[in-house]
Amino acid sequence: MKIAVIGLGFVGLSLTSVMASKGFNVVGIDVDKEKCRKISDGVSPFFEPDLEKILKNGLKKKLQIESDITLVQDCDLIFVTVGTPQNRTGAIDLSVIKKAMLSLGKSIRNSKKQHIILIKSTVVPGTMKDVILPILEKYSKKKAGKDFGLISNPEFLQESTAIRDTEFPHAVVLGGYKTKFMKKVEKFFIKLHPKTPVIITNHQTAEMIKYANNSFLATKISFINQLSNICQKIPGANIDDIAKTIGLDPRIGGLFLNAGPGYGGSCLPKDMKALIKFAKITGVKPTLLNAVEDVNEKQLDDIISIVKKKLGLLESKKITILGTSFKPNTDDIRDSIAIELIKKFVKRKAKVTVHDPRAIKNTKNVFKNKINYAKSISDAILGSQCVIIMTQWKQYEKLVNSDFKHMKKKLIIDSRRMLSEKQLDADYYAIGLGKE
Repeated sequence: MKIAVIGLGFVGLSLTSVMASKGFNVVGIDVDKEKCRKISDGVSPFFEPDLEKILKNGLKKKLQIESDITLVQDCDLIFVTVGTPQNRTGAIDLSVIKKAMLSLGKSIRNSKKQHIILIKSTVVPGTMKDVILPILEKYSKKKAGKDFGLISNPEFLQESTAIRDTEFPHAVVLGGYKTKFMKKVEKFFIKLHPKTPVIITNHQTAEMIKYANNSFLATKISFINQLSNICQKIPGANIDDIAKTIGLDPRIGGLFLNAGPGYGGSCLPKDMKALIKFAKITGVKPTLLNAVEDVNEKQLDDIISIVKKKLGLLESKKITILGTSFKPNTDDIRDSIAIELIKKFVKRKAKVTVHDPRAIKNTKNVFKNKINYAKSISDAILGSQCVIIMTQWKQYEKLVNSDFKHMKKKLIIDSRRMLSEKQLDADYYAIGLGKE
């Protein structure tokens, strides 16, 4: 069996590398020739733990990296993992996947193989039926279900654990018609992931499952953050003890109960906005979803309020931000809460210095020379009037009193409560912990 993966972003490259490392004959395809060149050399275009190791292992076996989509003609399974970003209205932008489907349809037109196409790209319900299927049938001159298989196969990867999530998914979702193609793919995944449940449903339900998954995670985060805001007003209250305790209830579970400045990243904000937009189009008022998003957007207000209360007008104030990636162990800053916070400070003409172990390059692409970039934590803190910890990097857990001795004014805001157990000689605020 030969496998193609179209689109070598976060999901696509993780899938390509893992499949190839397992011994499958895989061709990874992307329109970006420079990206393909780098990947062929064993270099990932983004940071993800263990990815380059798995990639290099795959390249030693049967992995090809190419920009020519016609190579899908020789492949049995074709995974589509191209991006579906949001547009200005919050709805998803289908232009990239439409273009990919057009090229894919043309590429399989004269092929004698009965290809099975699996769409992993996140799309709103109805997209498979109303957009993707018609394009493929038009340009391939073939009939879905008869000449080729078309299956929705949403992904549930988390950045920083993508390799593990690819190898050991919590579930495999297959949406489509119950044809010979579906049976073949079901057998493939049962053999690949023998301990993983395989859910077979229709296209629309499979598409909705991805949005249901991410919107529920976003809801959990906004819920615990709302409680965190309340705890901050209660002397002695501790949100971490609350989260730990309620997380022991099997009906709730402990994941995604780590209170902080809000959710970010490439998935949750985008998918929430897309689902809200889609719900409105269907005539459903998304009251709860709107509230979840509203709580998230207002999380930064608390931090800004503390800084203004302690420093007064923010113009010319020296502010240090520790961590710009939306989570640790990634260089991804897409919809990062830290980035949004920096924008607010820049707008108020504060002098911002940032540090991040991995995401400085991406941060520079956003702010250019509007802010300062420190190579070390000590350089970032030097002369600062306020230090704000935004990302839970392990490096920041090691900070002690002496690391802050060269601050101009010792105001520390810890949005992740990383230093709450340490006796800091500073004006210290841990978000979610009420001051005694």
